[in-house]
Amino acid sequence: MVFSASPFIYGFFPIVFLLYFAWNNRIWRNGVLLAASLVFYAWGEPRLLVLMLLATLEAYAGGLLMERWGQSPRRRKAAFVVTVVLLAGNLFVFKYLNFAVANLNLLLGGRLPLPGIVLPIGISFYTFQILSYVIDLYWGKVAVQRNYFYLLLYVSFFPQLIAGPIVRYQTVEHEIRERRETLDDAAAGMRRFIQGLAKKVILANGTAALVEVIYKGDPAVYGTAMYWAAAVAYSLQIYFDFSGYSDMAIGLGRIFGFHFLENFDHPYVAASITDFWRRWHISMASWFRDYIYIPLGGSRVSRTRWVVNILIVWGLTGLWHGAEWNYLLWGLYNGLFLLAERLVLGRVLDKLPKALCRLYAMFFIVVSMVVFYFNDFGQMLQALGQMFSFRPTDWMGVAAADLSALYGLFFVPLGLVWMLPPPKALRRLGESDAPAALAANNLFHLALAGVCVVIIVSSKYNPFIYFRF
Repeated sequence: MVFSASPFIYGFFPIVFLLYFAWNNRIWRNGVLLAASLVFYAWGEPRLLVLMLLATLEAYAGGLLMERWGQSPRRRKAAFVVTVVLLAGNLFVFKYLNFAVANLNLLLGGRLPLPGIVLPIGISFYTFQILSYVIDLYWGKVAVQRNYFYLLLYVSFFPQLIAGPIVRYQTVEHEIRERRETLDDAAAGMRRFIQGLAKKVILANGTAALVEVIYKGDPAVYGTAMYWAAAVAYSLQIYFDFSGYSDMAIGLGRIFGFHFLENFDHPYVAASITDFWRRWHISMASWFRDYIYIPLGGSRVSRTRWVVNILIVWGLTGLWHGAEWNYLLWGLYNGLFLLAERLVLGRVLDKLPKALCRLYAMFFIVVSMVVFYFNDFGQMLQALGQMFSFRPTDWMGVAAADLSALYGLFFVPLGLVWMLPPPKALRRLGESDAPAALAANNLFHLALAGVCVVIIVSSKYNPFIYFRF
């Protein structure tokens, strides 16, 4: 189940909302959220729910053992290591074992049978959340959670379960038991949900149609201009798809009294690749920084070791997105740019006008998204070749092949405008508590919700990129 689908909007969410606010008791409200979250996750494949329950149980038991053996550093560390290995092992087996076996066969000429394991939905997100709890507990940043069901609610809470943001336990530790729902929070959360829904069904889905038509079409028809249009459209699609989902998650959490941290900060106005990664998927980037990069020594090591640390972190960041070589290549691509900006390019960029810096960043980000899109290296090189070969587009062939490509072009300029930070006057209007401004704000969001509902009802096209991560 996804937030932009009819079953969620017309059934699941209204039922959960009514059941939740029917009780004025924290235990019962948490029970409603926990039951709803388990139903939400089990909607597509109930068997995979068992894996999440067991992973949470591993963290729960490991946490209790770390607390029990608090006076014995060796035992406490052993409990920590075993828990982390089990959780990381779960992720490896269910996400990477097929990939590892296939590449071992290719490398060694073996004939090991592929396990054929189905990738559980959202396993990367909930595993990273569980690991953040275990690691922070070991570091003494959070207290042990003695109630398994509270820990399970943190792990399985449906707004952020499938595609994040990656919520750390310390962010919601107190809100699980002590939070306060208000009408203002509920209204603000609903507006945020509608904004995310609009990003998803209007812009992400609109640009996705253009991407699919061009990349699956005849390269002789779609020349350089259209391949650049597809690359820009995919960059917009993945941004509006994921940031829209994050907006919906943050909005839903706020309705129920939870306050998640922001996950995106207008990344396509970044003035460098380094700046981009301060703005894009903030929860993931900060997770790798705090739990991988800094423990490896960060930048407080020799230059050679620092370079290795960067490449390890960004190689893992790439593989986090999927068990495919293009994701590893995409991660290393970003890591190399971060190294180059730190060592050389940063000084050059500091002297250039902001507009040129943003053009530089956008150019190489768009190219990186082509690498991210294609699992097949032959198709990837063909697409990149089309972008840099200056081949003309057969516009008559485009119209004859599929007019939806031309329809999809409409959403590219719309997306380029929507990705920009709103003007200050509009931002002040949206944040104003004045009755007239608040009424106008609510009416706008009601109209936007109406447009989204019409699109959802009239179209079955609703791809979701981050579902597979």
